[in-house]
Amino acid sequence: METDATKTVKEIVLAMPASTEVFERLGIDYCCGGDKPLEEACRAAGRPVEDVLRSLEAAKTATHARAGNTDWSHESLANLMNHIVERHHTFCRQEVARLESLLTKVSEKHGMNHPELSRLKSLFSGMSKELLMHLVKEEQTLFPYIARMEEAVTQGMPFPRPPFGTVQNPVQMMVLEHDNAGAALHQMRQLSGDYRVPPDACNSYQALYEGLKSFESDMHQHIHLENNLLFPRAVAMEDAAAAAEERAGK
Repeated sequence: METDATKTVKEIVLAMPASTEVFERLGIDYCCGGDKPLEEACRAAGRPVEDVLRSLEAAKTATHARAGNTDWSHESLANLMNHIVERHHTFCRQEVARLESLLTKVSEKHGMNHPELSRLKSLFSGMSKELLMHLVKEEQTLFPYIARMEEAVTQGMPFPRPPFGTVQNPVQMMVLEHDNAGAALHQMRQLSGDYRVPPDACNSYQALYEGLKSFESDMHQHIHLENNLLFPRAVAMEDAAAAAEERAGK
């Protein structure tokens, strides 16, 4: 696919997974805001579109020489969900516990001189509570159902009836919760001045900001895999099965 500014960010990411690294580095939203044309997304991030296009072309060239990258758009939904759980859900749970402890420690030591830390702590706490429940809903309800759907399709078995009417219902809820997390992460970056460490920062302060940046980056990739790959494919699979059943019933 030719990369140009009229394509949406989502289209570019789906055609070239390595572009997520470029977008992450340049602060361009490729998960929750992936439906925007590249030109619009560049304006929102304050990046000249010509520079972004050059960076994307460089990433495309480098990708051809790089081995080991998995194109999740061609993997089974089961493999994709296993990857999401093992890589991103595990990371999320581990980092929530670590970063909450760091936020408490740094806020107690530096909160007097840096009142933004209190707001950061509150935002992260609210976001993490919703995220941890979000992971449970995916792992215990949505992902198992998608796995049963895919198994039915591949094995020629009767299509399972969802307990939630249609798979689109929990998908819409998960996307909404992704939007909430994305909004919180954006506010946290703004409050911290793009995670610029102040001159009086101790090692824990530095570790906190590095950890929050890594957490944000991982969440962007996590949300991209679900919003742009897993969920659309699951909805399309359900729609195709429903259409096949309707044809068979005529």
